[in-house]
Formats: sequence, structure tokens, C-alpha cells
Amino acid sequence: MSHHAPPAEPDKRSLRRGFLAARNALTPDDVREAADALAGRALAMPEVARAHAVAAYVSVGAEPGTLALLDALRARGVRVLLPALLPDNDLDWGEYTGEGSLTRVRHGGRMTLSEPAGERLGPDAVTEADVVLLPGLAVDGRGMRLGRGGGSYDRVLARLERAGARPALLVLLYDAEVVRQNLPEEPHDRPVDAVVTPTEVRRFR
Repeated sequence: MSHHAPPAEPDKRSLRRGFLAARNALTPDDVREAADALAGRALAMPEVARAHAVAAYVSVGAEPGTLALLDALRARGVRVLLPALLPDNDLDWGEYTGEGSLTRVRHGGRMTLSEPAGERLGPDAVTEADVVLLPGLAVDGRGMRLGRGGGSYDRVLARLERAGARPALLVLLYDAEVVRQNLPEEPHDRPVDAVVTPTEVRRFR
């Protein structure tokens, strides 16, 4: 068995297209209902319930919604860190203090993201989080996550590892995005600890 697997990229690209197409077919009501259910399930997790700081992100479009969860965390007095995309695809961080603390930032021709409007805390701020929410398009039975392909979160995971930080790594997905078949992976890919969907929490380690 050779350890030099062929590059997983073309395979990942077609998988990404399929998952994105399914998301784009959801109605705003579907997305809103799922977001409320996701928030309820995530907030009931012991690692989230006892977290002092959570690194999260603001969902865009038909992504599994995060705002209901961010607001609930804030209401509990949890420090919520949100990413700001840097030109090299790395992530800086800022604090979320409610919807007024967000600003819309257009990144080249690619996408417009909601980012923290306030002070930038530096890329290492993520190492202080007890829980890190990772965006994704799918996860398999081993906890391997299919990301969007920008590589930003690969850097975050590498930074956590270098710092010896061990936050709980969670991915929020729709039920159909938890798949049986193994997703393509590369040597640097790291499994998440759990996936939260509108109907369940599934743990991998």
C-alpha cells in the first residue's frame, strides 16, 4: 500500500460542488429552522456549556446558520471570537459583541463575509478558545472534514497544534452532510471531535 496517495483536489472539487448545490436548494425557512436547532444542540454540549471562549464564524448564504448560536453564547457571557480573512488566506480574529459589531467585507471577486468590526487580536488569539467551530461542507464517519478549499482552517489547526492548545473542534452541518463514505484526505488533514446537525450530535473521539 503506497503512502503517496494521488492528490485529492479534483475529487474534493466535485464533492464540494455537489454539497454546495444541495445547500443552494434550501429555502430561507429551512436555513432558519436548522440554525435554531443547531444552536440548541450545540449549547447543550458539555464542552460548549463550560467554554469561556469560543472561536466561531458568521455563516453566509445557505451555510448552516451560526448567528443564533453566537447570540446565545454572548448572552451566557462567553467570549466569542470571529475570523477576519487576511490577504494570504490566514485568519486574524476579533470579538463578537452582537450584530452591530459586524462589518461586510468583500474579498476580491470571491465572496463577501461578515467580519468583526472592532480591534484585531492577531492570528494567535484562536489559541485561547476552549471550543473552535470549523466551517465545512461534509464530515465522514472518522471525523474527517471537507472544507471549502481555501486552506484558512488548515492554518488555524496547525497553529493550535504548535501552541499545544487542545480546544474541542466542532463542525456544524446539515444531516445529509454527515456521509458514510470516507472523504478524500491529505496528510495535513485533522479529524474534528464532533459534528452538530439539527437532529444530533455525533462524536468521533
